[in-house]
Order: sequence, then C-alpha cells, then structure tokens
Amino acid sequence: MNLIDVTTEFLTEDACLDYLEKTRWHSGLACLKCGSVKVARIQPKDKRGKMRRIYQCLEQPCLHQFTATTGTIFHDTHLPLKKWFIAIALIVDAKKGMSALQIKRHLKCHYRTAWYLCHRIRKAMEEAPDFLRGTVEVDETYIGGRYDARRKRNPREKIGVIGLIERKGRVQAARIPSRAQSSLVGTIRDRVLPEAHVMTDQYAAYKPLGRTHQHDVINHIEAFARGSIHTNTIENFWSLLKRGIIGSYHKISEKHLDRYLAEFTYRFNRREVRDLFIMTLERMLREEPMKYKELVANETAL
Repeated sequence: MNLIDVTTEFLTEDACLDYLEKTRWHSGLACLKCGSVKVARIQPKDKRGKMRRIYQCLEQPCLHQFTATTGTIFHDTHLPLKKWFIAIALIVDAKKGMSALQIKRHLKCHYRTAWYLCHRIRKAMEEAPDFLRGTVEVDETYIGGRYDARRKRNPREKIGVIGLIERKGRVQAARIPSRAQSSLVGTIRDRVLPEAHVMTDQYAAYKPLGRTHQHDVINHIEAFARGSIHTNTIENFWSLLKRGIIGSYHKISEKHLDRYLAEFTYRFNRREVRDLFIMTLERMLREEPMKYKELVANETAL
C-alpha cells in the first residue's frame, strides 16, 4: 500500500478507526480489561465539539471505557489518525529515512509532535535478536560527528556499532561498548549459530572466531573481495545507514541510537515485502505506549 492508496482509503477519521477496530478485534469488540463481549458504544463530544468513538464494558463491576487506540502506540494521541497513517507510509517507504522536520512539513504540525510521532513508529520496529545462519558477514563502524578541535572532542568518543548480515538474508545491528576482542567476538557468538560461516575484515580482534566458527578473512589493504570471501553486503547496509544519518537526520542522539538502528534494520529486512505499511500498522497496535517525558529524559546529541 503506497501513499496514494493510504490517502485514498483512509480519508477520514472514521475510516481509520474502522480499520483499527477490525484489525484489533477480529471476532468482534471485547473489553480490553476483562474480555467481556458485552460492550456499548458511546459518543461524547470533545472540546471542539467533535464526536469521539468510545466503548464501555457493561460487565459488573468492570465498566471499563476504552477506544481502538487504548494501550497502543496511538494511545492518548491528539493528532488525527489519518496523519498518523500518512507518516507511517512515508517512513516505511523512505529507504534512507525521513527526518521529523520533513514529517512536520508533510503533516503541517509542530516539530515536537512530528519528532515524538517518528520515535513511536520506530519503537514498533524494534525486534528481539535471533540467531543468524549460513554465510554471515560481520563488520563494525562508528556513529558520531567529525572531530572538532574547538569542541575538544576526542574522536574515540564515537559510538561503536557492530553489524551482522546473512547473505541474501537478515541484518542485525547493535551498539558495542568498545572495539575490544571480548565485545566483538562475544556479540558474534551470541547472535550467530556455531555452524555458520563467518566472514570479517583483517581486524585482529576477530581472530578467536576460528575456535567456534568457520572463519574467513578478507584483507581490505589488498582487495575488497577474494572470490566469495568479502564483507560487501554489510558495507552496503552501512552506506544506507550513514547516508540516512548524514543526508536526512544530520545528527542523532546517543540515547536514541538503538531506535534508529531498529528502523534501518527493520526496513532492510523487509525490503521485498509489498505490504510493509499494513505490517507496521499491526505492530503498532501490539506495542505499548511511549511517554514523551521518558523519551526526552537525559538526552545527549552525537
């Protein structure tokens, strides 16, 4: 479903709510608290005089009131759902990401609203790591600004990130505390099956991998590939991530780095999925709310 389809099918708030209700309750409405199907629809007016679609459980003593967005990423939002749907369509289709400033212009809302919205969508893209198999390429990189003598910034303060990718398969990316052998090899052993064939560059910290995995090394000083031995696939992923940071976001927060990594890996792993919009929307209905005060607490910029 592309942007034209989304704006055509979800033109009104009622159309968005109808879809959320149908997706959330396949077998009919039920109370979110007690599960009772004895539910009544009430339509109070908000401060602007618009009707709200609220449901109330009729089971005693529950009497719980809820909506289609209660307990989800959309919980307690003041932004129209049709704008949410447009933002989701834009973000899942943006190969190198889309900044909150661009979303703000498209939706005609405040920057803080757009920024908060983008991070809630990224939260729904987070996934638990799974074991990789087959031929797995591994490489590490660093995220952060350039060295600036006026700021007395140490270039080693950049955040290390390790990337692991199956040939013609999934990619995983996670921050690492250091470039030390224990950090790199430990992460690989935690995420890659022992029978997998691991390929890395010539960095010495990867040498112990030969004890637990079939391990081949490509020396980038001599060549970028030697037959099927290369790390070009993970390098391609790094290029997407870094072009996104430089070209779309310009700078990102160290606190939110994991969420940006989740966004890029989520899109990359589903690059051939035709209905990524629907898949993401369904994930957002299963995700718990994210409070704004938790999002902005102790924030530092890279």
